[in-house]
Formats: sequence, C-alpha cells, structure tokens
Amino acid sequence: MSSTNTENIFKIKPLQLIILFLLLQTCIAFLTDGFGFSFDEAMWQYIGRNWLRHGLTPYSGGVDNKSPLIFAVFGISDKLFGVNYWFPRLLGILCQSTGLFFVYRIGKHISGYNAGMIALTLYGLSLLWKSSGSKYVSYTETYAITCIIISFYWWLTAKSEINFFYSGLIAGLGAAFRFSAFFGIAAIFFISAKKNIKSSLFFSLGVLGGFALFLIFMVVTGINIHDFFFYALYDNFGAGSPTDHSALWRVENLVDKFFYSELILFYPAVLGYFFHTKKLDVFGIWLVCEFIGINIIGIYDRAHLKDFLPIFSITSAIFIWHMVEKYKVSLRQVMMIIWISFFPKVVEPFVGLKKIFKPPADKSESYCKDPGKQMDEDSKRKLGLWIKINSKENDKVLIAGMAAQIQVYAERLSPTIYFNATQTTTARKKFWNDINENKPAMVAIPIFADYEKNIGNDMRSHVSDLISKNYRLDTCMYGYSIYRKVN
Repeated sequence: MSSTNTENIFKIKPLQLIILFLLLQTCIAFLTDGFGFSFDEAMWQYIGRNWLRHGLTPYSGGVDNKSPLIFAVFGISDKLFGVNYWFPRLLGILCQSTGLFFVYRIGKHISGYNAGMIALTLYGLSLLWKSSGSKYVSYTETYAITCIIISFYWWLTAKSEINFFYSGLIAGLGAAFRFSAFFGIAAIFFISAKKNIKSSLFFSLGVLGGFALFLIFMVVTGINIHDFFFYALYDNFGAGSPTDHSALWRVENLVDKFFYSELILFYPAVLGYFFHTKKLDVFGIWLVCEFIGINIIGIYDRAHLKDFLPIFSITSAIFIWHMVEKYKVSLRQVMMIIWISFFPKVVEPFVGLKKIFKPPADKSESYCKDPGKQMDEDSKRKLGLWIKINSKENDKVLIAGMAAQIQVYAERLSPTIYFNATQTTTARKKFWNDINENKPAMVAIPIFADYEKNIGNDMRSHVSDLISKNYRLDTCMYGYSIYRKVN
C-alpha cells in the first residue's frame, strides 16, 4: 500500500481530531479531581491571588518552586472570575491542543500526512493516561512542553537564520515556564552545532532573547530575580527539598514510571524506529537529553513523563507508517489497534460524573470522630469556606500542614510565606520567624495521622508552643482543631 493510495485513509481532518482530543482532555481534567483545586493548583492560585489582589509579589506573598508565569495565569484567573480552577485548566487544554497540532506537523514534515495523523493520534491518546498526569493540564509542564514541540517544528522546517531565531525564542519562553525545558533546548543546540554553527548561534540568541523577556517581565512587575532563582532552582536540592530522596527510592520510582505504566506501549515502535534509522538522530538526542533531565530532577512525577510523549509519538508514528507501507498492511486495522491499546483505562471520570448527580454527604463530624479517615477534596473546600465565613476579611489564618486547598477556599492570608509545609532549612527558619512576628487570628491543626507522619517534629512542636501560649480551642471542623487567638 503506497503513500498515494492511503492519502485519504483518515475520514476526519487533523483539526477535527484535535477537537475530539480537546473534548476528551476536558472530560478527564474536570471529572477526575473532586471538582476542586489540586494541591499544586491551590498553591499557584493562592500566590497568584495575593499578587493581583493584594500586591504581594511571588516569593514575598507566598513561596512555591515554580515560575511566576504560572502564578500570573492563576492570578489573572482569580482577577477575572474569582476563586476557580476551570479557567487555568481550559487554558492548559488549549495549550496542549496546540502541541497536538505541531506534533502532527512534525510527523507530516518527516514522513507525510498519514504519519502526521498517526503521531497526532498517539500523542492525543497518551496525554489522557493517568500515568502521564492526564488531569494535570494546568501545570507548568503543559506550557514548557508545548513550547519545545513548536520550537522543534520551527527548527526542523527552518529555511533561514531568522527561523532558527524564532525556534530559540519559543524555546526560551518554554524555559521561562519550567527549567526542565532546557533539556529539550540542549538537544536542539547539540544538533544545530553539529550541523551548522550559524544555525546554532541564531537558535541560542533566540533562547537568550526569550528568557531575557521573562527576566524583564520580572523586573517590571517587581519580582526579585534572586528570589526566583533561589526558590525555583537552588532550594530544590538538599535536605528537606522535593528532590531529597534515597538512591533506592529513585531507582524504584524510575522502574515504576517507565516499566509499570502505559509508556511500555510505545517501546516496540520506538525501538523499531531507532533500529531502522541506525543512528542517533534529532529524536534520539532529544530523548537522551530528556532522560538525563528527568533523572537529574529525580522526582519521577507522573506529569514529568509528558516530556517523553512527543518524542515517543513522533518516532512511533514514523516507524508504524514505514511498516504499513513496507508490508502493505491495512492502516485502518493498525489505527483500530492503536485506539484500543492506547485509549485510557480510567474510571475516575465516571466517579466524577456520579458526584454531579449525587453530591457527597457532609462529613464534618465524621472526620473529627475518626481521624483515620482520608479527607476528600469536597471537605477541604467546605472547611475553607467555613473559615472564610467564621473569620474577618483582614484576619490572618494559619492552616498547619499540607493544606493549600483549604487556604485558597478560605480566601485568607497566611501569616507566613510558607503557607504550605516546606521543610528545607531555609523554610523552617522563615516559617518560625513569620508566625512569631505575625500571630494569626485563627490556627487550624489537623488531627489526622498524616500530619505527624509528613510534618517534621520541630515544625509541629513550634505550632503547638504557639497555640499553648496565645490561643484557645474553639471547635473541631472536618478533622481540624480550630484555635482562636486570645485577646
């Protein structure tokens, strides 16, 4: 079966397929997270809201190890629509859908229309997997990866120096969203340097230009650049940081994410591609750089696996289309196998759909009577709203432990920039100083076992000392002991 005979094998156009995947992403994103903020979304919403509502710039009004660009997304969302998670998710879905289009364009550029459509299908389906963080569409990976995909397309199709510059510019903006984009940038740079020094120079100038625009943005908005690099980079390595794990933990999670997940569905075609090409081409170098990157970060979060999906999708599509042409097999049958094999096997959206028609019962008293219960997302929202109703607008409220969602729904400022437990040496010292200098009007302490398990004894002791001297127990709500300051 030749390329000519199968040109019209797909009954739908690329845009129609992208719209289909957009709708599937929307279902996954909105029906699998308890109809509330995820943990990370809540942190970014809180920091973004403080920025645009109260003039508290990131790292001064709240700390997380992410780019201020993601705080801006959530801050603008709050400014336009109030406390919500739907706007950032829709924006992320549109961004991922843009990435789908450029994955199709890359596949088409390399091996023709059908290869492009296969790549689009593989990428669209793999984005829906639980193992690749399907519901986390609003995360920084979404923006960084889309920029890298577009950058690769511009680089592959470049016909002049200005195209290489544009490729670098877009890649630089991706790095502004997430430092891990530099591993994709490194891949393009290595290939460019090997191929044409002039192209690598213009690409590098574009990267510097894109990141320079980001630095200018921070200066104009009053963000301390030193704070950005400290919290987004330096403070992520060392004791108590997100990367503070043993070698055994890293190996176990590496094996789990790469061999006990849907990623293995890609491996036969990916290996077939590299055996067929018999060289470390642009996609091979891209894959190596991303693999180095995920191991340097060493967290192996599901969302981090998205970095590999474009590479796997494009190389698999090229190889599959090559085999279809070589052995004259039916592309329709191949596509049917792909859809059956790669379609996500998840039940969470159906559980979410059930909650729409049968909302969960209020569990306020049950959590206080049975600390062993796991607090659900709806209860976190309700506790946050209770705190909002039962406190004054200018009151500072400390919610101990890992409670970013509650803090967001409460719409109250925390007395510390570490409103969510972070246990690096710098974080612990700053946390103690902040709550001593800005004693909150209300303190909420979880009675769950997870609080003692996940929060260091020194931090818990400091909170206990604070309430023993200045606070009285008011009530228990949703498994949190509520203390009020004694005047």
